[in-house]
Amino acid sequence: MNLATRAVRDPLLLAAKIILYVLLAGLALGVLAASAGSVGLVFFTQEIAAEFASSQATFDFTEVRLALIGVLVLVVVLLAMIAAMLWLLKRIIDTVGEGDPFVPVNATRMTIMAWLSLAIQVVALPLAGLATWIHNVTEVNEAETGLNFDSGFDGNGILLMLVLFILARVFRKGAEMREELEGTV
Repeated sequence: MNLATRAVRDPLLLAAKIILYVLLAGLALGVLAASAGSVGLVFFTQEIAAEFASSQATFDFTEVRLALIGVLVLVVVLLAMIAAMLWLLKRIIDTVGEGDPFVPVNATRMTIMAWLSLAIQVVALPLAGLATWIHNVTEVNEAETGLNFDSGFDGNGILLMLVLFILARVFRKGAEMREELEGTV
């Protein structure tokens, strides 16, 4: 039975793959939008500043331009790391569909995912700091915009990291045990 047949027979794996592909497509769009925004902020500074000056903005756009570029660059980095995690998860799901998830490469994938989850937490700190600074400088009313910037480590992200490191060890040990078992037969 080939991989496509197994995926069709297991609706959970099929649903997981579809969801992952949708999420990856959304992340790709987010990367494109943030990249385009940062390029626009670099090459169309005068036009954007003139537009803000003609509006009723209470701040000078040129004061926040570099911070906005920083936010968009960090968003691209963050989205790329999330996409990498989802792609690794997709590869793990592929091995489950093949009927052989306890392979050493899956332990490596989970370890990489754990480090990526830590890196996401680290990148989120300056991102939240820049966003908060922009929010304070522009004096945007939270009640009107609904924008709220939270900073600090996310407990769920840290928990995810720990779970991934532990699961990586479980998968590594499972692969070792299977190799030992195959050697005794």
